Amino acid sequence: VLEKGEDVCYATSKANSGIAHAGYDAKVGSLMAKLNIEGNRMMPELSKELDIPFIQNGSFVACNREEDLDTLKALYDRGIENGVEVELITDRNRIVEMEPNISDNVIAVLYAPTAGVVCPFTLNIAMAENAAMNGVEFKFNTEVTGFEKIEDGWKVLTNQGNFEAKYIVNAAGVYADVLHNMVSDNKIHITARRGDYCLLDKGTGKHVNRTIFALPSKFGKGILVTPTAHGNLLLGPTAVDIEDKESTATTSDGLSELITKAGINVKNIPLRKVITSFAGLRAHEDNHEFIIQEVEDAKGFIDCAGIESPGLTSSPAIGKMVANILKEKLSLEPNPNFNGKRQGIVVANELDFEARQELIKSNPAYGNIVCRCEMISEGEILDAIHRPLGATSLDGVKRRTRAGMGRCQSGFCSPRTIDSINKECKIAMNEIKKSGGKSQIIVGTNKDSL
Repeated sequence: VLEKGEDVCYATSKANSGIAHAGYDAKVGSLMAKLNIEGNRMMPELSKELDIPFIQNGSFVACNREEDLDTLKALYDRGIENGVEVELITDRNRIVEMEPNISDNVIAVLYAPTAGVVCPFTLNIAMAENAAMNGVEFKFNTEVTGFEKIEDGWKVLTNQGNFEAKYIVNAAGVYADVLHNMVSDNKIHITARRGDYCLLDKGTGKHVNRTIFALPSKFGKGILVTPTAHGNLLLGPTAVDIEDKESTATTSDGLSELITKAGINVKNIPLRKVITSFAGLRAHEDNHEFIIQEVEDAKGFIDCAGIESPGLTSSPAIGKMVANILKEKLSLEPNPNFNGKRQGIVVANELDFEARQELIKSNPAYGNIVCRCEMISEGEILDAIHRPLGATSLDGVKRRTRAGMGRCQSGFCSPRTIDSINKECKIAMNEIKKSGGKSQIIVGTNKDSL
């Protein structure tokens, strides 16, 4: 695996709703619909095998106006045709009973009980850790700059030297079109579609029981309000097409739009409990369809392009599909020693008193709380650092343990996390980064200079 970033946690979206979509809204007969539904059905078992948080809490699509009922009914019909379990609810009393904070204007909802929420960071990291445990080699800080066709496959040119492979899988997100267009005359185009989010403090997730969607538009599924897998409340995303494939800055207009539209379907959102805002990019392909196939005029080059929402939900099914393509092309056999299970980081705060006491007795670091907001112990941070593909940055630790994801947004715990990375990874203090690139936190010392 060649990864441009410094950590596998940067290979996932910087901002993702973490929704396991049911699959009712994808175009009937499309690859997107097929893989969405298959991925949704795989998620409960996969979450157990990889030990990641997943809650199948269901979803609503809210309808506020009589003139939109036909659109909601069309969405229901599409869900039935796609083979998804859906229900059209027009009884206002039942809607309020299921979601007490639903807006007073909502007159009908499309209910999909198989939708859920998952931690997008943990899902990605768990898959990568499991791959590493099964022999996959990862090369970080490795940016692909070109390709050369050779007799037995491809030479991949990178900033860290060249690699040779019989087959290449292009899973480069918003850059998948750039890599595809290096090898093919049949060009594709991917637009970076930026979405702003607001995250509310832990405990606010109980404001709604399910993911509440607006009626979809040509720009996507609209502004949602959802509990997260860890008990926060998440609002977003907006949808703005941009040219810059690296632009993940939020905007005041985007956040204003987000807050206004979130309140259309859910009332009394406790906005004073917003603890952070952020933005991410979706890889929107011009035809709004997944491109997963061997490139016709570049044999041995397999695209995974245009993987926007419901890409997270579809990811297990996409991996399975690509594995089957490679199996057929290379006459591969299953690895008899493959182990599909992964043990996650122990969450000490979720243990009962006796189990936690035993854990602390076995390793006192689990009794030393580093992150007070999320109650994350030093033992969990050390585990995140020393695991396969371990963390080497603040965000690397945060996305594995949630240390720094709470109310103070790492204001309290970051010095101690930096200290752990310094001691365990032997990285100098002034070289430790927040999130890769040029995001060093410490730029000098003041006591020595004084």
